[in-house]
Amino acid sequence: MSDDHTRVQEFFGARAADWDSRFPDDGPAYAAAVAELGLREGDRVLDAGCGTGRALPPLRAAVGRSGVVLGADLTPAMLKAAVRAGRDREGQLLLADVAALPLRSESLDAVFGAGLIAHLPRPEANLRELARVVRPGGTLALFHPIGRAALAARQGRQITPDDLRAEPNLRPLLAGSGWRMTSYADEDARFLALAVRED
Repeated sequence: MSDDHTRVQEFFGARAADWDSRFPDDGPAYAAAVAELGLREGDRVLDAGCGTGRALPPLRAAVGRSGVVLGADLTPAMLKAAVRAGRDREGQLLLADVAALPLRSESLDAVFGAGLIAHLPRPEANLRELARVVRPGGTLALFHPIGRAALAARQGRQITPDDLRAEPNLRPLLAGSGWRMTSYADEDARFLALAVRED
C-alpha cells in the first residue's frame, strides 16, 4: 500500500465513527447534486470514495430497483459506518481504490464523487480510471456539500491558486482525463462540477 493510501485511510479511519453526526444536514445537498446527474431508471452508477454512503439513498432513488448502485471506498472503517447506517441496503459496497477499480471498462452510466478530488494522489490518472469504467456519453459529478471558500474557512486556511477545484484548473484536468466539463458551480452552499465522458 502506498503512503498516499495509508494517509487517506488514517485520516478517514479516525473520523468514520462520528462522520455523519459531524455533518447531519448534508442530505438535501447530496440529493440535489444526484438529481443533476440526470440518472434514469435502470442506470448503473458508482459513488467513488463513498465514505459512509450518504449518496447511496438518492442514487438508489434515481436509478430504481432495476438499476445498479455501487459504493467504493479505500477505508474499511468508512464502509463499516455505511453498514451501521443501513446504507448497504441501497447499493453494493466495495473496498476498492478508485485508482484501480475492479470493474469492466464502460460498464457504468455515471460516477458520483463527493469530496473526492482533494484526496486523489494522482488526479489525472485517477480521473482517467473513472472515465475507463463509464460508457462514452456517461456523466461524472464532482461534489462537495459546501463551496471552496466555505470549506477553506471551516478548515482555517485560504484558497490557493493551485486548488484543483478552481475552474481554470479543473477544466483542463478533466479534459486531459477523458472528460468534458459541462457545468461548474462553486457557491457557499455547494460545489458541483459536471462532466461528460468523451468518446
